[in-house]
Amino acid sequence: MTTREHITVALLAPESTLSLSAPDWDLLIRQGRRASLLASLAQKMSARGLLDGVPPPPRAHLLSALRVVERQHQAMRQEVRRIQSALAGCGIEPGIILLKGAAYLMADLPAASGRIFSDIDILVPKETLPEVESQLMQHGWQGGHHDAYDQRYYRRWMHEIPPMRHLQRSSDIDVHHTILPETARLKINTPALFRSALPLQGEKTLYVLSPVDMLLHSATHLFHEGNFDRGLRDLFDLDSLFRHFGQSPGFWDELIPRASELGLTRPLHYALRFCAMLAGTPIPADVLASQAGKPGRITRFLTDGCYPRALKPPHASCARAGDALARTALYIRSHWIRMPFPLLSYHLARKALRRMGPAAKGNEG
Repeated sequence: MTTREHITVALLAPESTLSLSAPDWDLLIRQGRRASLLASLAQKMSARGLLDGVPPPPRAHLLSALRVVERQHQAMRQEVRRIQSALAGCGIEPGIILLKGAAYLMADLPAASGRIFSDIDILVPKETLPEVESQLMQHGWQGGHHDAYDQRYYRRWMHEIPPMRHLQRSSDIDVHHTILPETARLKINTPALFRSALPLQGEKTLYVLSPVDMLLHSATHLFHEGNFDRGLRDLFDLDSLFRHFGQSPGFWDELIPRASELGLTRPLHYALRFCAMLAGTPIPADVLASQAGKPGRITRFLTDGCYPRALKPPHASCARAGDALARTALYIRSHWIRMPFPLLSYHLARKALRRMGPAAKGNEG
């Protein structure tokens, strides 16, 4: 391989791994683990009948990653059922909407193949939040943020209540009432999301977003985040959604009008641009050339310089000069577009003082 980004190249062309040397395999395995993409690669190679050609030591790592993900997927399905049971009496309309990884898994989408999960995200109407939270607490989940400011920060300004963790199983759940903070510059047409949600096959109370909305949410999540430890994984989520849904009649015709309706043309622009640029995603030329959501020249110059650096494997072997600056710039951007300046200044000052607190105490005496 001519690049040090072995995991990216391998995911795009799994056959290329058959010519890897032992040191290259070692680096590929470490990059894949760090990017949470090793099982995804193993799944792709298995589907193409390539695993038998892999030398025994790296093949053992790939097979182990597959077994771990298989067990995790089984546990996640059970956890979704427990959440469904816990909220059965809440009368949520249209139902519990699963987001991101849980949606991919329960809808049996290719994006779930080999995917590692950290939590379960659900979307419910804002007015049901008190009852939803109460029912989850009665069934063993507990919030992890006890600071008064954190509670106010989440409940007054964010798009979710504080994350909850089950006391016995340590499973995490994020309960959303929309998909971006209410203070964000982009204003989401949340009622339209709920109206277009679709029930999972054979289910009455479990829903997922419509295909176009699911892709737009994935794009919004990635391009409003300031932490890119799993940015490459999220980029390949988008690539998989584009490739899968893009085969459905009407998907590409609906994509840009729906993004306009929901207020999400900017994240869609970035998803189209960087999926095509970094993952070779097949996107119709007219969609790719659309001006919808396209930023100004200066912003475009900056994002074109930052995102390709941030959406690399988060491993030291892939680092080069300027990467840290790019990630810092995108971290600042994520806060800038999430809150108005007075609130942002206050929030960052609170965080800085909190970080300084323990250090200051440790230096006393």
